[in-house]
This record gives sequence, C-alpha cells and structure tokens, in this order.
Amino acid sequence: MALGGRAVGRSVALASVLLGTMGGCAHRDRIVVGAKNFTESDLLAEIVAQQIERRTGLHVDRKLHLGGTFVCHQAITAGDIDLYVEYTGTAYTAVLHHTAGPSADSVARAVAAEYRERWSLVWLPGFGFNNTFAVAVRQQDAERFGLNAISDLTKVAAHWHAGFGYEFLSRADGYPGLAAAYGLKFARPPTAMDLGLTYRALADGKIDVIAGNSTDGQLEALHLVALEDDRHFFPPYQAAVVARSALLEHHPEVARALGELAGKIDDAEMRRLNAAADVEHRDIASVARDWLARRVP
Repeated sequence: MALGGRAVGRSVALASVLLGTMGGCAHRDRIVVGAKNFTESDLLAEIVAQQIERRTGLHVDRKLHLGGTFVCHQAITAGDIDLYVEYTGTAYTAVLHHTAGPSADSVARAVAAEYRERWSLVWLPGFGFNNTFAVAVRQQDAERFGLNAISDLTKVAAHWHAGFGYEFLSRADGYPGLAAAYGLKFARPPTAMDLGLTYRALADGKIDVIAGNSTDGQLEALHLVALEDDRHFFPPYQAAVVARSALLEHHPEVARALGELAGKIDDAEMRRLNAAADVEHRDIASVARDWLARRVP
C-alpha cells in the first residue's frame, strides 16, 4: 500500500531518529558515559561526565554501575555507551586474551593499537595511577603468620577460606592464573561474591583472603594488608578513558576536555577519593565536583 505524503514524512522522520540512535554519538549531541560495577569506576565516570559538561556544554547521560568488564565492553562496541574508564591490564588479558606484557608501556601501546583496529575505540591518556589487584589478608593474620607476599599464603592456604569477586574467579589474570602461578589450594573452592562485599567479609572473619583493588580506601580503614605480588603475576592496570572514535571525530572538544585529566591522579590520590565515597559515605557527584574544582579549575 502506498503511503500518503504526510505518512511518508513521519516515516522518514522516525527512520532518522532510529538511525541517529543506532549510529551513536556521531549523530547526536548527547553523550553516554558508562561505568563498571564498583565505586572507583562510578567515581571516575562521574569525574569524566562532569568534566565534559563543564568544558563543552554537551549533555551527558550516565550509566553507572553498569556491570563488569565484558558488559561494558559489549556496551561500547554496540554503541550503547560512548566512553568508559578501563584498565590496560584488564583489556590486555581479559578482553584481548594476551598473557602479561613485559612493561606498562608495551601493554598500553598494544591495547591502544588493537582496540582501534578491531573496534574503532580510542584510548585517551591515562589518569596516572595503577590499580592492580590487591591480594589482602587481615593485619593480625599477616603479623601472626608472617605473611608479606602472596607466595607466603602457601603456609596457610590449606586451612583458609578465600572469597573473590565474580569476575576475578573467571578471568585469566584472576584466580585460575593466580592459583597456578603460586600453587595455591584453599580448604575449599573460593566463595563467589560481589567485590564490594569482600572487604567487610574479610574484616569480619567470614573469609580469610580476598583479591581487592590496590587503590581501594577500605584496605586501610578496615586494617587489611595487601600482599606483595612477588612473582609478578599481575600486569599493569593503568586507568584511562576508552572512547568511540565516532565521538571524538564529531566532538573533538571532548578529547581536549578529558586531556586535562591526564596524569592528575596518582595511587594515593585515588585511594583518598575512594575512601571519601566508601568510608566517609560521601555522594560521588560531590566528591567528583570537589576534586575537579581543586585539581582542574
């Protein structure tokens, strides 16, 4: 059946809207920032979103606490989000399925090249900190059993109960590889739990060892000790924004705005920001706003 002129016009308009939505930010002036499902990712996403808003005037939608690495990667490659903060070591091992590289620079170069070639994704300059996995125990246990490095866990693992985040249990740079590298065998299979709950579970004695984040403010607040990765199992995990190339081509001002964040957060600063949210229970939007006002005026 032929459509009348007015109906055709409505159909063309609707098709334009749908194509604009499917085509991502190159066809819209609304940017979607995603985040993984833990505090640091939410906080960095909020810093990124506010920086874009304050420097460009573009509208930013936030999809915070979206999910783990694979959820966020799928979202950005599908065009459901335009950018999010990723970690070089995570991209190198979990997404690209490489074994750990020899240096932070080589890992960063490899992920930048492969992400651009395979998915037209661009890695922007890093924030300046390395958030590696922190295999942690209670301070009193570290002192009692002389635990300083991950290899020391072999002295107690047979009698201990571990608890790890869901993603850590399945990733090659997570528990399977860690157990093989260090010869770890616990009293029973590790408990799978939300990463954010592992710290309190460890402090309360419900489990004996976790794999948290080295920049998490809860480690110090709960008197937990991160053990040295003495066999250098974990690759570098430098945090940086990953963005769709279509976004940066259509809005080069976004790259300029985010370039102001490069190198502005070291490990200690990230721990302080995380502690403000997780320990002091401050709203992440206000934490981000205060940090930007102080560090990127």
